[in-house]
Amino acid sequence: METGEPAQHSDLLALDRQLCFALAVASRSVIGAYKPILEPMGLTHPQYLVMLALWERDPRSLTELAEALRLEPATLSPLVKRLEAAGLVTRQRAAGDERQLAVTLTPEGRALRASAERVPPQVVAALGVDLDELTELHSRLTKIIERIAPLPA
Repeated sequence: METGEPAQHSDLLALDRQLCFALAVASRSVIGAYKPILEPMGLTHPQYLVMLALWERDPRSLTELAEALRLEPATLSPLVKRLEAAGLVTRQRAAGDERQLAVTLTPEGRALRASAERVPPQVVAALGVDLDELTELHSRLTKIIERIAPLPA
């Protein structure tokens, strides 16, 4: 192929054919839609994910949270510290195992859930995509994630 010549559709390295590129752009776009919705709640998108996990089950050890969010504990720890500084969670050593750090919602953290219930419909509206289409996409991505990165048993 000569320089300046358009890439042929059969080019395996064409940018628009790369799954990683499509996922990266989609991810940035979707997370970007969350930003103005979460800002009034004082949360970033990663902090929102931590809060979602805690609203499902509270308290959780830092290890359990890391597994649920598929993050390394070292990545999760600064997020939890910022949530603690904001008064939404507390961190304390687990009574039965001093090595475990228990993360617990504060009353303010629990109360924030009521505001968070408005987030999903606002995100759907901001994306401008049919709910059935988003549900199908979520299902497909979840199946792929389970195949390539299953949770430890």
